[in-house]
Amino acid sequence: MTTMRPAVFLDRDGVLNEDLGYIHRVEDFRLFAGTGRALAQLRDAGYLLFLVTNQSGIGRGYFTVEAMHRVHDHLESELGRNGIRFARIYYAPEAPNQPSRGRKPSPQFLFDARDEFGVDLSRSYMIGDKLADLECGWNAGVCRSLLVRTGYGAQFERDAPEALRRAVVVDDL
Repeated sequence: MTTMRPAVFLDRDGVLNEDLGYIHRVEDFRLFAGTGRALAQLRDAGYLLFLVTNQSGIGRGYFTVEAMHRVHDHLESELGRNGIRFARIYYAPEAPNQPSRGRKPSPQFLFDARDEFGVDLSRSYMIGDKLADLECGWNAGVCRSLLVRTGYGAQFERDAPEALRRAVVVDDL
């Protein structure tokens, strides 16, 4: 029997990088200081790393899938300096009003990672800056969902503290 591995599932905008709204150009992508170091610590602790991101700008017609892939290639190149590689990048290109298999808060991408990579969701974590991120983790049965105060996190913490009772709130990644 294969040993199930723990993982950390991460939202992108507002968690790993500044959320400047519908980022689709490499020159607009700004990684938060310390992101590579934080991800290296998680990797070194034995966690598989996954990116789980809603990219509704594609479904809204603001940018193309190819533009998003260029941003993700840049992200992986930047993180590669710290020896970081995502096991997989999951993205939901649909706009909020479009049917979607994986758009958060759907847990589908976490279930996909469980099935494909042998992830033990009960020992895994979801990190995001919005309620949909936290709910995605809760819906998948992760150990904990964490809200970072970067991105929309601090505003969400102020506006809806009751929604965070089950979450761990931290300053940043």
